[in-house]
Amino acid sequence: MRILHSADWHLGRIFHNVHLTDDQAYVLDQFVALAKEAKPDVIVIAGDVYDRAVPPPEAVRLLDEVLSRLALDCRVPVIVIAGNHDSPERLGFGERVLARQNLHVAGQVAGEPAPVVVHDGHGPVYFCPIPYAEPAVVRERLAVEAAGHEAAMAALVARAVATVPAGARKVAVAHAFVAGGAASESERPLAVGAVPTVAAAVFAPFDYVALGHLHQAQEMGGGRIRYAGSPLKYSFAEAGHRKSVTLVELDGAGKATAEKIALRPRRDVRCLEGYLADILAAGERDGQADDYIAVTLRDSGAILDPMGKLRRVYPNVLHRIFAAPAAATATGPRPDHRRQGEAELFAAFFAQATGQPLSAAEEAAAAGLLAAFGRKEREALS
Repeated sequence: MRILHSADWHLGRIFHNVHLTDDQAYVLDQFVALAKEAKPDVIVIAGDVYDRAVPPPEAVRLLDEVLSRLALDCRVPVIVIAGNHDSPERLGFGERVLARQNLHVAGQVAGEPAPVVVHDGHGPVYFCPIPYAEPAVVRERLAVEAAGHEAAMAALVARAVATVPAGARKVAVAHAFVAGGAASESERPLAVGAVPTVAAAVFAPFDYVALGHLHQAQEMGGGRIRYAGSPLKYSFAEAGHRKSVTLVELDGAGKATAEKIALRPRRDVRCLEGYLADILAAGERDGQADDYIAVTLRDSGAILDPMGKLRRVYPNVLHRIFAAPAAATATGPRPDHRRQGEAELFAAFFAQATGQPLSAAEEAAAAGLLAAFGRKEREALS
């Protein structure tokens, strides 16, 4: 059984005020091409299909196009579940009609779960879609005690496994934070003030677990439990990630082996650091100057319009900060700024912004400017 596993598309995502729909369409074109080339027996998309519960129209159109190409052109069963970013009701609209076209969408936890059965030369494989649901929803819908995420997932797993014949090969498609997984900056927390993780042991009944939620591709449980990761980098903290999808081979005994297949973005996400003059010079000969860029400048002096200068060579610079030297990280109690004078406030701001205290000459210059402003203010009031 050949399984093509993806997740966390986040269609409609906005990255530093840039709409990523074109970038997502570019990488999903590669996903469809891979499906045609690899000829999987089934495709699974493990949640967070959209970036928010009410997606923009262009995101809906893109999903419609991609799923149509997969289900109708490639003629392969596609299984999609809701993640914590999706609206279960909206994503699951028309799921019974879609299932007749081999597009199986699990939005809500409701009714009796039905596994999707796909056959290979060794017999049937039972795919159990387990859409994301808050513990409170699981308690209400299943009438069980589920105090947290782990108990809720355990109840959903038990319900799904009960629909599969004993001894059959089983695959879970779920959206969860499995304990031990490496999180990324771009993920929305599953819980606030509570433990959001689920023990890997909860998924013990399955031969393979296709997970969504964590944006970095990773494995646990000896490779039996896998996150495919997001197809694009959705934060500058992910600049070092290599995005991919996972192609899984499940043998007749239920043993899973996996291969990560890299995806090529329309624009990469990169972080640059250095002095402005050096970065501008490097940009002139950078063959990937169109990438999405975050720049950390080490210059200590004032710079007129640094973003304008950077965008002449890197048109998609989205974020810029000035690096404060290590000395800026002071420890100890903070002074009460309400009790400080203007000179003290300016000195504190200067030290925080540059990492260095005012020199004697700078302190004298600042005092002169403050005195001049004070005289003008008094003259205006007199």
